[in-house]
Amino acid sequence: MARMTAARAAVEILKREGVTNAFGVPGAAINPFYAALKAAGGVTHTLARHVEGASHMAEGYTRTHPGNIGVCIGTSGPAGTDMITGLYSAIGDSIPILCITGQAPTAVIHKEDFQAVDIASIAKPVTKMAITVLEAAQVPGVFQQAFHLMRSGRPGPVLIDLPIDVQLTEIEFDPETYEPLPVYKPAATRAQIEKASGMLNAAERPLIVAGGGVITADASDLLVEFAELTGTPVVPTLMGWGTLPDDHELNAGMVGLQTSHRYGNATFLESDFVLGIGNRWANRHTGKLDVYTAGRTFVHVDVEPTQIGRIFAPDYGIASDAKAALELFVEVARELKAAGELPDRSAWAAAAQRRKATLLRRTHFDNIPIKPQRVYEEMNKAFGPETRYVTTIGLSQIAGAQMLHVYRPRHWINCGQAGPLGWTVPAVLGVAKADPEASVVALSGDYDFQFMIEELAVGAQHRIPYVHVLVNNSYLGLIRQAQRAFDIDFQVKLEFENINSPELGVYGVDHVKVAEGLGCKAIRVTDPAELGAAFEEAKKLAAEFQVPVVVEAILERVTNISMSGTNDISDVVEFEDIATEPGHAPTAIKTLTV
Repeated sequence: MARMTAARAAVEILKREGVTNAFGVPGAAINPFYAALKAAGGVTHTLARHVEGASHMAEGYTRTHPGNIGVCIGTSGPAGTDMITGLYSAIGDSIPILCITGQAPTAVIHKEDFQAVDIASIAKPVTKMAITVLEAAQVPGVFQQAFHLMRSGRPGPVLIDLPIDVQLTEIEFDPETYEPLPVYKPAATRAQIEKASGMLNAAERPLIVAGGGVITADASDLLVEFAELTGTPVVPTLMGWGTLPDDHELNAGMVGLQTSHRYGNATFLESDFVLGIGNRWANRHTGKLDVYTAGRTFVHVDVEPTQIGRIFAPDYGIASDAKAALELFVEVARELKAAGELPDRSAWAAAAQRRKATLLRRTHFDNIPIKPQRVYEEMNKAFGPETRYVTTIGLSQIAGAQMLHVYRPRHWINCGQAGPLGWTVPAVLGVAKADPEASVVALSGDYDFQFMIEELAVGAQHRIPYVHVLVNNSYLGLIRQAQRAFDIDFQVKLEFENINSPELGVYGVDHVKVAEGLGCKAIRVTDPAELGAAFEEAKKLAAEFQVPVVVEAILERVTNISMSGTNDISDVVEFEDIATEPGHAPTAIKTLTV
């Protein structure tokens, strides 16, 4: 039997579980693990500038390809607490990441030793497992169980805390015979799918709501096939965006209070049956449940049994992995089609497409300062269907979801449930690291950008190129818009006169200088007519210098983005003029029909 330190055994297990990349910040209490990481080889490490940043890099890495598990590493004490936000973000969106932390020696953890904190207890509510390993011989089993839990059922994160003496203790471990544990995922039965299919076929105006679980299960192709077989229009959720292309004839658009399309909400409100697959019925999607559910029958398929009925009681629930369920849905639909027993949905699908060509928001404005809608119009022109977009929260994300186009799964990489400011810069680095040949574009408002701006230096140091679109109105725009309900505009202005950059006026922070100071390239745009050229230049600079390139668009200070103020998807306010002629929305999926 091979003899090695527990830290080395842990690294060998990482490799055998398919880990090739890790993100982190070393420190005294985790240095034995770093020594093992170096000695073992085979795992590329990216040094973050902040440990929270490392956790979001791991998230971005996981979200990019099926089967990826991002790993983030930090020392004891504040490194672990810094990663809590990443763990929360990961569990909210069912993202498996592994956080590994160092810890004080076992004998003094309870003696208020320097940077000794019970990180396992702190992390427990936002992980599938959080454990401080007190016996070195348990390390292999704990890591094996961690990967099993991360992949089984509803995926999610795990934290493993390793006291420094445990890392250094030698144990017997044979990496050559190590095998991952079998992954468990519940699977629908034929009888369950036949019942759900019968409910679908009995409806006149059915919809499929495709959630992030479809993408997590790598089942997008199956969902598209099922929709095409049955002729059922599909509503992707924000986390499920890209499950089927935006220009697919059965894509009915997104539904919700904020990140939704006018045509998506209108079609949903006309529906009489909804089949939700791998979705959470998140509140920004549903709004008021009495409006959302009125007059509709619901079937809910979810990998987590306790998710069914959590938000509202469906008429029928199936605990199943999305892929397992969709394989049976396709099988049953093929049989029904062959027997001529599928209803004709062409008129219902055509009605959804007519709304898609008439209920459009305006994007083309020539105003200076720039209106944000024009930025997304120019992004649609500059970045093709292969682009991976990465963003987190704010008016920038909401407007982006309303106006950008996504054509493939995992090409809208978004922090859906937690929405922490600062997520975008580190997450996009994880995405670009996972797919170095891809066209990767981040989208941030100025405050999100400033929260973890130091991580740009990681992209410069490690040569991770991407384009970062920064829409700057020097405001906490989403919070300002929400404060309208309280008749205040309080503590949300970021404006100030920058004595070092007077040309900015009241826009304050000189993001171009900061980005350049961190080793990146940056372009500032004040005229909407120059946006297209700036995006093209940014792509060239990223390719030439292999660093992040920031394109900052100076926006008008105040723009209210379409959303509901009454928590009602039938009452979304259009603050701007809607499109009334084709030139108002030149990059819409369908040309406006007037």
